[in-house]
Amino acid sequence: MSAQLACDVADVAVGSALRVELLGVNGPVEVAVVRDEDGELHAISDICSHGQVSLSDGEVEGRTIECWLHGSRFDLRTGKPLSPPAVRPVPVYPLTVDGERVLVDVDANGSSEES
Repeated sequence: MSAQLACDVADVAVGSALRVELLGVNGPVEVAVVRDEDGELHAISDICSHGQVSLSDGEVEGRTIECWLHGSRFDLRTGKPLSPPAVRPVPVYPLTVDGERVLVDVDANGSSEES
């Protein structure tokens, strides 16, 4: 599959995250579309690699998001955990903005920084 509509740009306020479910080749994929404090949009897995809870319910600070349950922080550009207890990264998905539409490709190989 290719990039698909996740939301509109206006749906994600600066410093917040929005949970969306997209269809990947292996079924539904839970994605957090996040707008960092600089206004840049990112798409990462919505599921924390440690606690299996929604990252979109966490706090966005700079270019990171914090899991609300145990406090693990993840880099929005790489998905790498920046603080314990998480030790595994979360997937990062390519994101493009087409006018006011936010498009995410959940089937792209590997994690990459959004454009």
